[in-house]
Amino acid sequence: MSTSRRRRTARPAPRARRGRRGVVRQGPLRTHWLLLTALLLTLAAALLIQGYTQHLFDHRPDQDARPAGAATVPEAVRTGGPVIDAAGPQPRSAGPKPGTVALTFDDGPDPRWTPEVLDTLRRNGVHATFFVVGTQAAAHPDLVRRIVAEGHQLGVHTFTHTDLGTQPAWRRSLELRETQLTLAGAAGVTTSLLRPPYSSTADALDDPAWSAVQQAGREGYLTVLTTRDSEDWRRPGIESIVNTVIGEPGNRQGQIVLMHDAGGDRMQTVAALDGLLPQMKGIGFRFTTVSEAVGLPDPVRPATGTEHWQGLALIQVLRTGDGTLTVLGWLLYAAGAVSVVRAVVVLVAARRHRKLRRRRSWGPPVTEPVSVIVPAYNESAGIEAAVRSLLASDHPVEVIVVDDGSTDGTADLVEFLHLPYVRVIRQANAGKPAALNTGIAAARAELLVMVDGDTVFEPDAVRMLVQPFADPAVGAVSGNAKVVNRGGLLGRWQHIEYVVGFNLDRRLFDLGECMPTVPGAVGAFRRSAVLAAGGVGDETLAEDTDLTMALCRDGWRVVYEERAKAWTEAPASLSALWRQRYRWCYGTLQAMWKHRGALRQGGQAGKLGRRGLGYLLLFQVLLPLLAPVVDVFALYGLAFLDPVRVLGLWLAFLLVQLLMGVYAFRLDGERLGPLWSLPLQQFVYRQLMYLVVIQAVFTALAGSRLRWQRMQRYGSLRVPVQDDPAAVRPEPVGVGGYRAQVHEAVRDPGQGT
Repeated sequence: MSTSRRRRTARPAPRARRGRRGVVRQGPLRTHWLLLTALLLTLAAALLIQGYTQHLFDHRPDQDARPAGAATVPEAVRTGGPVIDAAGPQPRSAGPKPGTVALTFDDGPDPRWTPEVLDTLRRNGVHATFFVVGTQAAAHPDLVRRIVAEGHQLGVHTFTHTDLGTQPAWRRSLELRETQLTLAGAAGVTTSLLRPPYSSTADALDDPAWSAVQQAGREGYLTVLTTRDSEDWRRPGIESIVNTVIGEPGNRQGQIVLMHDAGGDRMQTVAALDGLLPQMKGIGFRFTTVSEAVGLPDPVRPATGTEHWQGLALIQVLRTGDGTLTVLGWLLYAAGAVSVVRAVVVLVAARRHRKLRRRRSWGPPVTEPVSVIVPAYNESAGIEAAVRSLLASDHPVEVIVVDDGSTDGTADLVEFLHLPYVRVIRQANAGKPAALNTGIAAARAELLVMVDGDTVFEPDAVRMLVQPFADPAVGAVSGNAKVVNRGGLLGRWQHIEYVVGFNLDRRLFDLGECMPTVPGAVGAFRRSAVLAAGGVGDETLAEDTDLTMALCRDGWRVVYEERAKAWTEAPASLSALWRQRYRWCYGTLQAMWKHRGALRQGGQAGKLGRRGLGYLLLFQVLLPLLAPVVDVFALYGLAFLDPVRVLGLWLAFLLVQLLMGVYAFRLDGERLGPLWSLPLQQFVYRQLMYLVVIQAVFTALAGSRLRWQRMQRYGSLRVPVQDDPAAVRPEPVGVGGYRAQVHEAVRDPGQGT
């Protein structure tokens, strides 16, 4: 044995105990659930707003779909001017004065083209009217302020460039109100001018569009249509745009001209302005705003303080939503890439581990006796099956049952069985670590197997478990725990988790020499190594993880022996599963924090720190914390993105998991039948597991203490049939055919009651 492994051989003085587990919670945490709910609701609201503004945005050009005829549009409107007041029972309209041109620009502001349009108008001393889209104004409030500062007029072009004629009344009002708030927040003004997207001239109004104009009139808006469309949205060429705007020679009628400063490449629009403005001025036209062209008071008014602050809040929400979506996108891409890489690495590692196991020889067969320690607290439902399965081992064992103050007669039951080579030690209730330390102190053998009182061993499990100790560098061995109660969906899901999640990871940890946990259900240890590490600690709720990490930091190698199989009872209810996993996760976080110093160490400790702890942090803490966001984003994708693509990605993710499951089940010699429930696992079990992680992380961050939570036993354990290790004996324990094969190498210590 190396010097580094001899440096702590003296048995440490007993530590002061602080009661059962040393940790007691004063009461359940509630604040973090309220915080989590608030965060998820805020995220959902931000995504809903972002989805509404971005993915319900109608990107069609304004004249892409011209309306058909109309039956209810008043004749006075159809033949009247382009500015319509539909507020009263008798709608009124007005047209621009002769020789007057009101240039109007739709769909902006755009960071690329609006500044160039403004620069051109300023060079030519022309004021125009800009009908802005709310989402664009929220994204570029500086441009809205510049439009107002340079003397131009603002109008509303809806919030998402939607066709108002096709929308219900509530959506129309929402579109207009949100745009007004955006203008109030961006520039401190409101306007009563409205140009509905996909509108044209007054004689082209149809019934749905007229209905929208009427509603806008009742809400205080003047609808501004056009008299001439430059058709710059078609990008027909600079000369064509100029000729269209100028019209026929000698025509002095006033015009409201439709142009665009956003919605696509507007290079032709900017170039056409440079030509037509001087040319039209030269033939006597005067350029002005819409209100001045038709002789109306200025429709732009200062916003109230309330409107201004509401507008600022709306802009901030929209910006936050955009930023959140960007961050989420990168996080999800990273999480997806990491998950795929993990799947590939785990599968490759599992295959490599299998090949190495076939070729690897630990050394001469290990035949020395083993002390099996069974800490028991109220384990009467399964203790008989556990002890009998251990005595049925094909390896010499002594069994030490440490009764930790049970109140259900666990110790009495074991003593009543009168089994050879079994000792019962009673102690006052002090917790599982104390019970294990009591067993370690009483053990006769150097090799220890620690097993929970709800676990049944295969006949060859002990022998398989201790063979790696032929290598003097090995300090502990993890066995292969299997779920015995697989009935129902919950049992199947845990069975899948044990086979796929735990055992594939352990193969990877074995290859990386960074095993963080030897499970309490089935694990073996060198007694001298455990004592040198200070025994089993009680500072965490995961004493098995704590001890394993301590051994790694002392320079010992911890390996995985998948052939050492033991059967354990899994929780049979969601509440019991929650309590178990909550304890596991919280205890793992405690152990990770306790052994964080391994990150700075070298050798075996450094491998644990940089490989094992890094893996646990990434895949058992950070990714589960991101899982609720993934679910919310998936719902967002179904509602606002391409649902076929979202479903395709989900199915691809599920396929990767299924392939991992098939391979893991093949490695363990399991039937593939339970894998049919894997898709259903994504809708209940997965959510429960990440909620457990969230609860544990919040508990740890809050510095709260968690009491020990024992799982309820159901008595479903039976001694496995020796010629079929995968089967569970249906008869009650003790019925026929199981003779304990105890070798003479273990002498009866005199307390084999």
